[in-house]
Amino acid sequence: MSFALIQAVAPNGGAARCRRLNGALRSSGRGRVALRCRPGLSRGSGLVQAVRPGAGDNARVASSAADAVRRIGIRLSALAQDGQAYAPTGYDLDRYRQVGQLAAELLAALSDRPAEELAVELGRDSGYATPKVDVRGAVFDEHERVLLMQEKTDGRWSLPGGWADPGEAPSAAATREIAEETGYACSAVKLIACWDRELQDNPPPLPVHVYKLFFLCRRSGPVRPPQTLETLDVGWFGLDRLPPLSLGRVNHRQLQRTLAHHRDPSLATEYD
Repeated sequence: MSFALIQAVAPNGGAARCRRLNGALRSSGRGRVALRCRPGLSRGSGLVQAVRPGAGDNARVASSAADAVRRIGIRLSALAQDGQAYAPTGYDLDRYRQVGQLAAELLAALSDRPAEELAVELGRDSGYATPKVDVRGAVFDEHERVLLMQEKTDGRWSLPGGWADPGEAPSAAATREIAEETGYACSAVKLIACWDRELQDNPPPLPVHVYKLFFLCRRSGPVRPPQTLETLDVGWFGLDRLPPLSLGRVNHRQLQRTLAHHRDPSLATEYD
């Protein structure tokens, strides 16, 4: 299942409304809502995100009041999940269920999806709520070109990667994703970074908290055809000749940091 991509539109400076786009962000099995706004829309229009006009593919994301509301919705949803896991009485359990429903309604107000649908998706997890983990593998060749794959969901390019699966080590998840999405067998050399997606300018904002683990990897085996479920194409690119990036997955600054670690693996792991 994929993230539903939402775009807010405020014609003539009026109140923002939302419409669904055909594009989607890749997920490894759980649907989530993503919110994004067009560049240049006015402050106070209920927008989740704005990007400076003309700032290009790697523009910094400007938070709005609606983005603050989205973060509140995420925390309320996590609080409701924790409460349902540890509520001592039936009365408390019912209250936490109501909090979860309110969180879904809050997030639904920022999108065009019904609260009932969001409540089902946000309620897929149980137990203590924790951030989701996204892993990415960076592979460079002898010319310092990076291995990228073209995503079927949005037609843009990214480091191979995705959600880490339970029971799988993070480095194993990264090398598995590389093999599945590009066909290259690799081994992980080091952890480049553990980044907080909220602090890394990876649009669009999501209704879940995500940690991004980037691994430096080396080729270690034969090349096979990639799986076609998610991959349109595979290629090697210099950082001065990058194709359009799928910025929710990787941005230009993150690629520059991976190259720095390729050049000097002794660099310390970066973190937020």
